[in-house]
Amino acid sequence: MTGYIHSKESFGTVDGPGIRYVLFMQGCPMRCLYCHNPDTWDIGKGETITPDEVIVEFNKNRSFYSKGGITVSGGEPLLQVDFLLELFKKAKAENIHTCIDTSGITYNPENKDYTASLNELMQYTDLVMLDIKHIRADAHKSLTGKDNGRILEFAKFLEEKNIPLWIRHVIVEGYTDKQEDLIALGEFIGRLKNLKALDVIPYHNMGEVKYKELGLEYPLQGMNAPSTKQVQEAKNYILDGIKRARN
Repeated sequence: MTGYIHSKESFGTVDGPGIRYVLFMQGCPMRCLYCHNPDTWDIGKGETITPDEVIVEFNKNRSFYSKGGITVSGGEPLLQVDFLLELFKKAKAENIHTCIDTSGITYNPENKDYTASLNELMQYTDLVMLDIKHIRADAHKSLTGKDNGRILEFAKFLEEKNIPLWIRHVIVEGYTDKQEDLIALGEFIGRLKNLKALDVIPYHNMGEVKYKELGLEYPLQGMNAPSTKQVQEAKNYILDGIKRARN
C-alpha cells in the first residue's frame, strides 16, 4: 500500500495533542477561497510513502512523541482511506495515538466499499479534527465549491462511532464571522456528544506567494487577518450556541 503525500512534518505542535508526526496527504476536492496550499489539490500526484516507512520515521524520534502521535492531514486525507487504514493498523499495533485532520467532504454512505473501509478505519482512530468551514450550505458552497451536507452527516457519523471530536473553524472577515452563523454552528456541534474541543483559527494570507508561483489568481487578495479580539468574539458566539444546545 502506497500513499501520496504533499509533505511531512516531524515536529507538529498544532495538529492534535502533544508533539506529532504529521503527514500532509496529496489531493483535495474542495477549493476553499482561503486555501494556503493549492499545490495539494491534484489527486494521484506527489511523493509516495508506505505505512512501514511512516512507522520507521516515527520510531526514530519516538521519545519526542511520548504525549503525541501520528496525524494525517491534507489536502484531504480521507481521499486515501485505504492507506490510512493500513497505516493506523500498524500504528495502533505499536500503541501510537492516531489522529485525522479532515474536512469530511469525502463522506458518502452510498459508496458501500468506501463506507466499509471508513468503518474499519474508525476502529483504529483515536481523534478526528473536523474543519467545518461554514454552517450554511449555500455559504459553504460559495466559500469552498461544495455544499456542507456530507460534512455535517460525517460529524454525526463520528458521534455514532463515539470518536473524540475537535472542531476547527477559520474566521474570514465578511465570510465566516457573522454572529447568527457562528451561533448556529455552536448549536450544531453542541448537540454532538463526542465534542471534546473547539479551535477558532484566524485567516492568514501566507498562501498568497504559492498562488503566484503556480500562476493562479489569489481569491482573497487584500483580505486582512482578523484581530485577536475578533477571533475571541467569534469563539464566544460559537460557545453561546453550544450552551443553547445543551440547556
